[in-house]
Amino acid sequence: MSKPLKGRGALSNPANRFAPTRSEIDPVDDGEMPARIATVQIEERPKTIISRNQSPDVPFEQSINPYRGCEHGCIYCYARPSHAYWDLSPGLDFETHIICKEGAAERLEHELRARSYRCRPITLGANTDPYQPLEQQRRITRELLEVLARFRHPFSIITKGALITRDLDILGAMAAQQLCSVMISMTTLDPQLKRTLEPRAAGPRTRLNAIRALTDAGVPVGVLVAPLIPMVNDRELESILEASATAGARSANYVFIRLPHEVKDLFREWLDCHYPERAEHVMSLIRQSRDGRENDSRFGNRMRGEGLFAEMIAQRFRLALNKYGLGQRESLRLRTDLFSVPPQTGDQLSLL
Repeated sequence: MSKPLKGRGALSNPANRFAPTRSEIDPVDDGEMPARIATVQIEERPKTIISRNQSPDVPFEQSINPYRGCEHGCIYCYARPSHAYWDLSPGLDFETHIICKEGAAERLEHELRARSYRCRPITLGANTDPYQPLEQQRRITRELLEVLARFRHPFSIITKGALITRDLDILGAMAAQQLCSVMISMTTLDPQLKRTLEPRAAGPRTRLNAIRALTDAGVPVGVLVAPLIPMVNDRELESILEASATAGARSANYVFIRLPHEVKDLFREWLDCHYPERAEHVMSLIRQSRDGRENDSRFGNRMRGEGLFAEMIAQRFRLALNKYGLGQRESLRLRTDLFSVPPQTGDQLSLL
């Protein structure tokens, strides 16, 4: 059985599904992996920066992801399979080979200045976390926010990174104009579970402190219990919502665990290592909620699941939402009518 690496979520680095050939470790070489794997930064200059969404399951039309891959190393991350498109593994490569979008802010400004552009709220962090550890050094997210602020463009952020509090100056000012909201992802209140499930993400207490700091700065905050995993963190649903509401969160949502493509094998490997006594029970409950499969990609089902267990979770969530006053989704609505393109050097000034 593979052994966990310090600070990493995946236990292996399987070949991606597009690879024409696969290699296996020679048993003669004992198959030992290094105790630590350093993070590799890969620079990309994107041709476009705003992605358009057509899925009815997510509440936004536009998104930006400053990075591909994520150092947080969350074993359950549904974005892992996307690394296969870069000839990298959805396993350890996903959390150790991070693609940084160089020049993202300049690209965003170019797209916002296009005459054909129509303002719609932009979500940062829909795929990978905009406040993962590398952001401290690279500041790509910070530069994107500075552009959005100059254009008075509405945006929302999804993160489990405490580094978001660095940007309270921008977030608070934008929130005062109803141009900014934040969703903090809370998966567990148990620090020990957090260390294996999402090793380089902020701890639960730190995330709650981030909710409090954002709220104190006037930024509307929601909490996202994602993913909800049977027999791993589902028993914490009510306690997570209560703690988040106490910290200042105004709304909440949840997502039932998704296991697309390579994620299902990586997650099962993690279960076998950390929870061998319940691994099969966890997978059985997931399959019961996914029409007999590990994953169900159908719109309307993929975020919530179906069946008795999934309905029980939905009922518990609805009751807790009311109990802790987390039904204020309207507080996260953003304005689009304040959007304006600022003048730039060389623009002809109006004579009026």
